[in-house]
Amino acid sequence: MPDASSSLVSPSLERADGAVRLRLAMREGRTRIETLYQRSPARVLFPDVPPDQPAQAVLVNTAGGVVGGDRLATEVQAGPGTRVTVTTQAAEKVYRALDVPARLVARIEVAAGAWFEWLPQETILFDGARLDRRLEFVLEAGASLLAAETLLFGRAARGEQMRHGQLLDSWAVKRDGRLIWADRLRLDGDIRAALDRPFGFDGAVGMATLLHAGPQAASFLPRAREIAAAESAEGAASLVNGILLIRFLDRDGARLRDSAASAAMMLRHEITGLSPTPPRVWRS
Repeated sequence: MPDASSSLVSPSLERADGAVRLRLAMREGRTRIETLYQRSPARVLFPDVPPDQPAQAVLVNTAGGVVGGDRLATEVQAGPGTRVTVTTQAAEKVYRALDVPARLVARIEVAAGAWFEWLPQETILFDGARLDRRLEFVLEAGASLLAAETLLFGRAARGEQMRHGQLLDSWAVKRDGRLIWADRLRLDGDIRAALDRPFGFDGAVGMATLLHAGPQAASFLPRAREIAAAESAEGAASLVNGILLIRFLDRDGARLRDSAASAAMMLRHEITGLSPTPPRVWRS
């Protein structure tokens, strides 16, 4: 006869453990897939793009979002001379967690002469979400990187604010094996109080970070400041140890998202001459 107490014990929740490993190389004048590994629920798609656009890899989470305990890892190696945009099919939704945080890790290696764009759509943190996100960019001398991430604290369209939960958001940029920029944001406990502080987020519903690392990054600081000032979200640009940074805050999530996307495309055009047309999946 089974122990009656066993019916009171909750079964272990199933956790996602997805991964993508992608290596790209320049062959016959085009950026091509050299190796690809995928583990569900992480997938990657390769849509056709116009000739004036970099090759495009679209990350897909077939689970439709992440919950506490999920793990998704992305590794990309962009070979010499490649040009590639990595984006996502949709916004990443981080649901309320019961205990441990979800863990999202990305490691990007960019070789000399390559132009790499890390441009995912926004990450939406539901009230009670717990997220540990770590981004590492490893650049060779002569490599160029454009990266942008937007965080939204709650589902504004449903009137939800993120009041409690946990966020650890870590960035690291290395060049030739040396750390040249690191940034870490930690929010825990009463997150709404932290977001409302006048000398913090001042009531913003989200934050966007845009950075460029490359041989001539410093020369684009005046133009980056003009781009930031022209957007509707509140933003500013600075230069830190050779890394060009633009940050935006806003009390309107849609305005923040649109400003970050517009600034990324304008900065791309200024640096490379590539068309400022955003990835098609951003508009789907």
